[in-house]
Amino acid sequence: MARFLLYITHIKSNPMKTKIYILPLAIALIFGSVLTSCKSSSYGKVVKQPFSGNKYESDKKWFRAVGSGESIKDNIARDKADLDAKQRLAGQVETNMRRVADQYLTQTENATNADVGDKFQSLVREVMNTNIADLRKFDEVVYQKEDGYRVFVAYEIKKKDMLKFMKKQAKLDKKLDAQTRKSIEDMIEEELKQYEDD
Repeated sequence: MARFLLYITHIKSNPMKTKIYILPLAIALIFGSVLTSCKSSSYGKVVKQPFSGNKYESDKKWFRAVGSGESIKDNIARDKADLDAKQRLAGQVETNMRRVADQYLTQTENATNADVGDKFQSLVREVMNTNIADLRKFDEVVYQKEDGYRVFVAYEIKKKDMLKFMKKQAKLDKKLDAQTRKSIEDMIEEELKQYEDD
């Protein structure tokens, strides 16, 4: 800092040198600010997608997913975005339910574990293929481009509600025998205990 002040004092005392030093200094400042404002690297420019951040990510209480779709018609772009988000949500639910099933089946060692696990996974797939009442779209944005539309949507469902819905579906499933149904209900009930305060 002291060197900078001496430099400024020297420039003030010699007006001819002032003109010579100010131009390169101004160019350096402009060039430096341009370089620091550009957020790119050798990988390319960083792009911030709509619906990114904690509000759009799954957490302890919620399953959340974001989808996007493009088309020359806005309603088709919206349908594609809905489908994309619901597929992503289904993937999260299936992964979580697989973890629940594995954990439960490990704790309850019995001869029919493999069969119960397979039927539980089948139930998860069937549930994800039905319309779930508590699933809600909580955000949507539509961009119009020269060649059509791009739509982003965000869906969420409470984990507790999803589990309750699965339990209800297990009770209604006629393909399950009594023992398997009981095992699946116990499995879901065990997981529901985590969400009792919700």
